Amino acid sequence: MKVLFLDHDGVICLARQWGSRRSKSARKAGEFFDKFCPKAINVLNEIIKETDCEIVVSSDWRKYKDLDYMQEMYAKRGIIKIPIGYTTIFSDNDPDIWEETKEYKDYYKIDARVREKEIRHFVQNEPEITSWVAVDDLPMNKLESFVHTPRSNEGIKQAGIKEKIINALKGENKNDK
Repeated sequence: MKVLFLDHDGVICLARQWGSRRSKSARKAGEFFDKFCPKAINVLNEIIKETDCEIVVSSDWRKYKDLDYMQEMYAKRGIIKIPIGYTTIFSDNDPDIWEETKEYKDYYKIDARVREKEIRHFVQNEPEITSWVAVDDLPMNKLESFVHTPRSNEGIKQAGIKEKIINALKGENKNDK
């Protein structure tokens, strides 16, 4: 099984969409989360078609709604595969995370270490995974298979990102930032 660990903000929910859940039409429709960028959805669907990967949500969004809600939201938004699961949520107060990050002044680095641990935990506990890649705007450079989307207004639409994700899922590159 090929797994795409997917963050939302800065990856498929781009800076332009942030706050869209507060619009009058979104509130009326009962939207809980911001919209996904339509072009980012197209790129994600191309990745899914080419690799037949499964999606595991690693985004903070998993903290606020259950998997059924997320699956329904993905389907409504036109994503051709719904997520199969969430990564486990770990605290930045876990002793191993705290020891490694206590010197950090940048909370993004702390969040990145926590998310790396969550993804590693999922991979270690799912023997059916044959290849995987984490896609995130956080600097998760300690992961073995990671594609960084540093531009929050472009996410997976950024030039070369789609190819890096596909190559990682096909086992053709490792730790390609």
